[in-house]
Amino acid sequence: MRWGAALGVLAATCGAVVAVAPTAAAAPACAPWTVSTVASGLGLLENVTFDDRGTMLLSRTSLTGPGAIAGLTPDGTRSVVVPDVTAPGGLVVRGDTLYFTTGNGFSSGLLDVHDGTVEAVDLDTGARTVVARDVVMPNGLAVLDDGDLLVTRNLGAPSGITRVDAGDPNSARYVRTDVGSANGLAVDDGTVYVSNTFEPELAITVLDASNLGGDARRIPVDGFGPVTASDDLTVGPDGQIYLAQNLAGRVLRIDPESGASCVIGTGLPSTSAVEFGGVGWDPDSLYATSFDGSVRRLAPA
Repeated sequence: MRWGAALGVLAATCGAVVAVAPTAAAAPACAPWTVSTVASGLGLLENVTFDDRGTMLLSRTSLTGPGAIAGLTPDGTRSVVVPDVTAPGGLVVRGDTLYFTTGNGFSSGLLDVHDGTVEAVDLDTGARTVVARDVVMPNGLAVLDDGDLLVTRNLGAPSGITRVDAGDPNSARYVRTDVGSANGLAVDDGTVYVSNTFEPELAITVLDASNLGGDARRIPVDGFGPVTASDDLTVGPDGQIYLAQNLAGRVLRIDPESGASCVIGTGLPSTSAVEFGGVGWDPDSLYATSFDGSVRRLAPA
């Protein structure tokens, strides 16, 4: 989510979610991961993913004009993969297709403006297709196994999760409005993980991808939303959740079963998203985007 104007804004307290895990204790520090800067001066960065050609893909917002989906290769080469993208948010790659959200803007969320979309771009040809429209402030993005899309909204009312049927751009409808100021989304092995941002008691909500409206489990997360601000998250090859906390400038590792967590990296200002390296990048390292225009690498100790 974009924070410049959003600081001090609190979403409504999260609605009832069943099967609550034990209360989160302050997250201890585990063996710290080594942090280094991969690139800087890239603009306000919201999200990150990788294609299968060795390119890191970045949601880049401009405060003076349209944003873009930018590319970065391991040798430092920079490119524009998709130009003229208004307020880009979440990114997902499936094969030769990149999915990305547009309209992830502060005013759209607060004023309930239905100007958001999800687009798909063919990475071979550059052809763009709108695959979801009439969405409010689509922030996080996930693609389910059946091709349906999930997006989150974390400002305004109602915040929550929207689902869009594959092949029907006009089918957007809310499937959860009880997960608080929903932000990051990750899907792993039939399970959907959703972070929240502004609540005093932060959490990750765990949902069954085959029954999104069914019972949910809540993993408490260390931090106080107004000053910590959980952002995007990913599930690593080890099955652990890795969560960016924007205002806290840190990354947590969270066990999805026990809820135990620890801090693997600090001193990461305005970190918005994390993802493990793709083709051509270190698959054991996390790559973190920041609103300060930097991409940083967190390498395990």
